[in-house]
Amino acid sequence: MSKLEGKIGVITGGSSGIGLAAAKTFVAEGAYVFIVGRRQGELDKAKAEIGRNVSAIQADVANLDDLDRLYARVKDEKGALDIIVASAAFVERKLTVDVTPAHFDTTFGINARGAYFTVQKALPLMRKGGSIVLVSSGLHLKGLPEHGTYAATKAALRSFSRTWAMELKDRGIRVNTLSPGAIDTPIIDGQFKTPREAEGARAFFASITPLGRIGRPEEMASAILFLASDDSSYSTGIDLAADGGITQV
Repeated sequence: MSKLEGKIGVITGGSSGIGLAAAKTFVAEGAYVFIVGRRQGELDKAKAEIGRNVSAIQADVANLDDLDRLYARVKDEKGALDIIVASAAFVERKLTVDVTPAHFDTTFGINARGAYFTVQKALPLMRKGGSIVLVSSGLHLKGLPEHGTYAATKAALRSFSRTWAMELKDRGIRVNTLSPGAIDTPIIDGQFKTPREAEGARAFFASITPLGRIGRPEEMASAILFLASDDSSYSTGIDLAADGGITQV
């Protein structure tokens, strides 16, 4: 039997990278997914790639009206919800001396505030036995220059998961965090001015990872499936590091 048969999931950041890989895996395991993203063109491509059992909803997780519209659609189409994967993220490399209020507010607005209200507004629809997966980052355990605001938002997700694991335990809802290492997704390209610089970053991260390479989105999707399914039925409040060992050894 498929691991997510009959389950309904919402995946923010579901049009590319880890979110898209998770959506494909969920559908293959029997779930119906709502993928959420800001760019309609990317959503259309992702929906075509997934092929079935998927709705694509254009929304900005930093906009509470968009989140209300998202969950109204979920309620109208499916009536309930079993899984939330909060994967939407923004990263812009900035040294502390160069950080502006606009950069700070955008980073925290999407990564921390957006994830918080993505979960809060989903709770009325969540069924008993549900699962919430917050996609954090191994950077919340490190001190990488130019990533101070990004890493702090990912540390916030780790904190949220602990609180929610306790607040939601009586509803049978488990809450866990995934902390990936460097993963080969478009988010790497978006941090650099040229493809050559991005490839240099990939090579650097591979060189400092004990497994000697950066990760694949499909590997993160497998980790998310573990956390979302009954395979992790005795896990809540954990931080699963899937990072090739970069934060662990």
